[in-house]
Amino acid sequence: MRAFMLMISMLPSIAALSLKPKRGWQVVTMRHSRPSYVPGEIADPGYVRIFDTTLRDGEQSPGATLTSSEKLDIAKQLANLQVDVIEAGFPIASPDDFNAVQQIARIVGNNVDEFGYVPVICGLSRANLRDIECAWDAVKSARLPRVHTFIATSKIHMETKLCKTPDEVLRIAVDAVTFARSLGCDDIEFSPEDAGRSDVNFLVRVLEAVVDAGATTLNIPDTTGWNTPWEFGELIATLRARLGIRAERVVFSTHCQNDLGLASANSLAGAYRGARQIECTINGIGERAGNAALEEVVMALHLRGTSVAAFADGPHLRTGINPTFITPCSRMVSEYTGMAIQPHKAIVGANAFRHESGIHQDGMIKNKATYEIMTPESIGLARGQAESGAGIVLGKHSGRNAVSTRLIELGYENIVKDQSKLEAIFTRFKHVAERKKGGLDDDELEALISDEAYQNLRALWTLIGAQVTTGSGVIPSATVSMQGPDGVTRHSAVTGSGPVDAVYKAIDTLTDVKVNLETYSLESVNAGIDAMATTKVIIKPLTGTQLESAAVHSQSGATTNRRFSGSGTDTDIVISSARAYVAAVNKLLNWNLRNSLPGSGSVALQQMAGGYEAAK
Repeated sequence: MRAFMLMISMLPSIAALSLKPKRGWQVVTMRHSRPSYVPGEIADPGYVRIFDTTLRDGEQSPGATLTSSEKLDIAKQLANLQVDVIEAGFPIASPDDFNAVQQIARIVGNNVDEFGYVPVICGLSRANLRDIECAWDAVKSARLPRVHTFIATSKIHMETKLCKTPDEVLRIAVDAVTFARSLGCDDIEFSPEDAGRSDVNFLVRVLEAVVDAGATTLNIPDTTGWNTPWEFGELIATLRARLGIRAERVVFSTHCQNDLGLASANSLAGAYRGARQIECTINGIGERAGNAALEEVVMALHLRGTSVAAFADGPHLRTGINPTFITPCSRMVSEYTGMAIQPHKAIVGANAFRHESGIHQDGMIKNKATYEIMTPESIGLARGQAESGAGIVLGKHSGRNAVSTRLIELGYENIVKDQSKLEAIFTRFKHVAERKKGGLDDDELEALISDEAYQNLRALWTLIGAQVTTGSGVIPSATVSMQGPDGVTRHSAVTGSGPVDAVYKAIDTLTDVKVNLETYSLESVNAGIDAMATTKVIIKPLTGTQLESAAVHSQSGATTNRRFSGSGTDTDIVISSARAYVAAVNKLLNWNLRNSLPGSGSVALQQMAGGYEAAK
């Protein structure tokens, strides 16, 4: 009869698998294939329950205090994520904790979705009657309430923290579970705290006794993060074997801390050896170094549940999680707790789906699977959105293929086809990327395009470098290096009223031009301390100089002195200003070369014109 009932409970899963796959299939399949919740048993031998303790163990992270409303928001998001169990808090800790757990039980714990899913709402308690009664009062309004009680079983904890003998600890554990049952709770989880360092024989005694008293879930905590995967997996297998027939009446669970960075690995090792519940937190937050990260264990089972099953000689392991809610849930927890996610954090870190190496980018352009074992979309992260950070990052390690591909995507295919323009843009890109952290976004790349590709002239003078000295009580000075039309690099050092003024005077000295700066404007291409700046200038030759450039107004016929504009872009304001000024000066000199009679123009221009024409 039991076998028949197990088969019936799995029918939704069989029906789901018979459907024709289609877009969005992953989410639909997960929702339909969740076995019905029964305390102490799971119909599908490969199904792994996800027990989220972000609101309890996660909140114990120093500085991660949450308000009741924030806890409710996170609980709702966890329900969207489809976690099996939400450990909503430690009700006895404070009146606010009690109210928060009770609110979550009443609202989230009764919100049944169209597929019949509703999360189990769990409250933690120490193994004493007052704690257990408080936890039960907080969660009992939920459709699926659970009480989680614990007591330490390791020698060091029993002797120095509890000051109890093993027999006393055993009796307390049994009394706790018995009392919870007497309150009407039929879903009781028991944890032997610090099980990872406990004597196995004593551990077996305690677990056998609490199962007989009515526990339905046996959680095996690696409380101090002491275990390694091979040790922890073996511990789960040993306990299941030693409990014999009793093991069929409970679900074994893991709760692994991350003190050695092995929490997720230990949790998976436990699952491969028979544990069918994994306790974890969003972003891996928690006491000390944190807990197993939900996103890591879920995606590991999602991607590798079949292949590693062969190693464990067991069924395909899977969860009921809807992974498209991983990213929004991760960001909510980070924002509410104030705990930033490290950029290289697996799955949810800012760099998890970003590619900057030229070799990697080339592979990604050809086939994304070359360097991505999952897609950002699969965890709710939209590729290509600037705020998502997913995709190719144009930085100092990027190659021509990545830059040219992005130019084409932005609509600059004509530039990519012009090798000289592409080379100029790529050279400038590498120069800027070496000094800018985080890579260049689309706006900054387009600013470089405007700066390089649309000057429409050959540079008579090229800026090599500029260095300024300025500050309170210091006369601003600038040293500028430039290469002239004859290919010779020259240097000039002058002072000015400010750093930009000093740079402009140095450029005037080297190019032998005399102009008025009529307009100067500076704007940031985007936000951020290392954002690129674009400078725009308009210059006009001084009246009476050899460089005076006459222009006839199209309507009035009046002759005026022609103006020349220039723009420059760089992460350094002084350099962007210098580039803009040089661009305008080059336009002025080029105009004079094309339009003046032989012998006209500045002395320097006359001397260098021959070399420039030869270079053309």
